Amino acid sequence: MNGPSFVSDLAPLTTFRLGGPAGRLVTATTDDEVIATVREADAEGTPLLVIGGGSNLVISDKGFEGTALRIATEGFDLAGTRLELAAGENWSDAVARTVSAGLAGIECLAGIPGSAGATPIQNVGAYGQEVSSVITEVVAYDRRAGEVVTLPNADCGFSYRHSRFKADPDRHVVLRVRFGLEDAGGLSAPIRYAETARTLGVEPGERVAAAQARETVLKLRAGKGMVLDPEDHDTWSAGSFFTNPVLGPDEHAAFLARAAERLGPDVAPPAYPAGEGRVKVSAAWLIDKAGFTKGYGTGPARISGKHTLALTNRGSATTEDLLALAREVRDGVRGAFGVTLVNEPVTVGVSL
Repeated sequence: MNGPSFVSDLAPLTTFRLGGPAGRLVTATTDDEVIATVREADAEGTPLLVIGGGSNLVISDKGFEGTALRIATEGFDLAGTRLELAAGENWSDAVARTVSAGLAGIECLAGIPGSAGATPIQNVGAYGQEVSSVITEVVAYDRRAGEVVTLPNADCGFSYRHSRFKADPDRHVVLRVRFGLEDAGGLSAPIRYAETARTLGVEPGERVAAAQARETVLKLRAGKGMVLDPEDHDTWSAGSFFTNPVLGPDEHAAFLARAAERLGPDVAPPAYPAGEGRVKVSAAWLIDKAGFTKGYGTGPARISGKHTLALTNRGSATTEDLLALAREVRDGVRGAFGVTLVNEPVTVGVSL
């Protein structure tokens, strides 16, 4: 029996530059083309992989035995403070355009690779901002109902790096995302992130020029290898590979005990309130203190030389190389601190 007829390499469509071929690759430039491709795959019972900017995907070396749908729709519609983006719009470019228009709300999300349609799926956030705070509606094709639906923010199930779209990935295909931004006279939203405030020379809660906030974030991200550069293998990644663990009171107490035992009683691990008595701890800190420092590794997949949260392809890695490193880091952190890291990128045909 013959295997699938693979005809298209998926690696160039991902920021990792990893992944095998797909049986079929369709590039859709309109919502109607997106919907038609999804309906055809569903009618035929063909597996479907939706790809936007490819910045959050880890695809098997064996590839994908089905239809890969690359969403390349365009649309930037700004009316006052209301913004609608087509799913295929480049996210970082869209942020720059809103800042140029003097609007606040997503300026600290500058430089994040990928497409606008992916932002509600992950509830993308960085430097004190999350898209869930400004998304008003998500327009999507509901594969179960066979129709286009408009989901208000309250129905999107947003939480830390999570949403109903991520919880049930086979149901909705995002077509458009609508945002409510703020006209603060060219100023940013209040600066929430301590590192950003420190770099800007202001106190948390203060505002600065939105353009200044954006440029500062871009410099901070570039210093950590988090701005895509084809010539820099430190950026051949998915950004932060692991999410920051959120621990309950008992889990946090156990973690602090392990940290004191390993590092000494005077060490104070960074921690941030996460609601309902829970605490968010730093994945980057955990990785570093478990012995996985910047540049760790000797093979074709290594930790970034700029940031411990980024796992990178040095140019000749395979997906299995990357996963071996990810498992080593995950298991090492669990052994050191009793905390299990969870991958942020979506895995296709593989798992940790």
